[in-house]
Amino acid sequence: MTLIKTSVLSAISTIIKVIAGFVSIKIVAVYVGPSGLALMGQMQNFISMMSGIASAGVNSGVVKYTAEHYEDEEIKRKIWSSALKISLVLIVPMAIAIIFLADFISLKLLNTTQYSSIFIVFAISIVFFVFNGLLTSILNGQKEIKKLTILNIVGSLFGLFLTIVLVINYQLYGALIAGIISQSIVFLVTFAFVLKSNWFKLSMFLGAMDNEYRNKLLKFSLMFLTYIIATSLSHMYIRNYIGTNIGWDEAGYWQAIWRISETYLMLITTTLGVYYLPKLSSLQSKSELRAELLYGYKIIMPIVIVMALGIYIFRDLIIEILFTKEFSPMAELFLYQLIGDVIKIAAWLLGFIMVAKAMTKLSIFGEILFTLSFVGLVIFFFFFY
Repeated sequence: MTLIKTSVLSAISTIIKVIAGFVSIKIVAVYVGPSGLALMGQMQNFISMMSGIASAGVNSGVVKYTAEHYEDEEIKRKIWSSALKISLVLIVPMAIAIIFLADFISLKLLNTTQYSSIFIVFAISIVFFVFNGLLTSILNGQKEIKKLTILNIVGSLFGLFLTIVLVINYQLYGALIAGIISQSIVFLVTFAFVLKSNWFKLSMFLGAMDNEYRNKLLKFSLMFLTYIIATSLSHMYIRNYIGTNIGWDEAGYWQAIWRISETYLMLITTTLGVYYLPKLSSLQSKSELRAELLYGYKIIMPIVIVMALGIYIFRDLIIEILFTKEFSPMAELFLYQLIGDVIKIAAWLLGFIMVAKAMTKLSIFGEILFTLSFVGLVIFFFFFY
């Protein structure tokens, strides 16, 4: 499938996801305000980090090796069964630890033990997060783009519905738990899709762990876990730093501008994940990689620049539509955030080569360097501005 066709299919699901995301932001902004949005960001980062650790971060490897050995059923059995067993080793102890530490985590993350029950619910349902991630990675590697598109649409709409119902009825508690419940139920839809695929066999997930593919998958594990842990911890630290030193409303403004970036850039990052990882994995020569990279820059970067420019011009209207008047101070953050967005996507295109070619040491070094500079510069500039 070409980049253009993949982009069109990704655009369909991503546009729906963007709309659902913006409606969700509006509901949360109205009912829980800036400080509530900041705490919701803390919860989302925690869920992402724990889900990533529980899956051992092998999903990118599953996509890569499934795409590489698309027609070899025996090798795919080794890949999928090894990935499943790696995750099963981690899920149970992690769930038990979260349950026992629920009060402590809630206090440190959300400044109160009032929401500890949410972490218990997450611990019980984390298995569905992990299995859903594995199955969608297999679909990606199998190049089942249409099924992925439908799954993304179903997940977005169902998540939006639950968010609206739970936030309206339970305010911040509903906002915090909505993502957990929706992702757990979406797993059932994903499983139904995979079950109907002609390549699916339960035996593909059984058998002894293959040492060769366990080691190959764990190389991706190091890269992904470095990314997800560094990103989640840095964001949680920055929100807490802003909340403690300035105020939680200000932390909410920071979270709001970050959510805008995450949401509109979904169109780009989803396409990169669905198209570029399998595509770059299948290319062998440097000339082919260079040509594909330049092709991506010619198509992707002009789109990102135009999107960022449009958001900056209409920033006041965007705040009014997506949030409330309480969020108006965040207008001064747009210029810096949008410049960073453009640079970030330019870097992501290069970053996907590191993932596709399992350049473990370089990827880990880059992620740690970025995270340390990010947190360090936040603290440094805080004293001046």
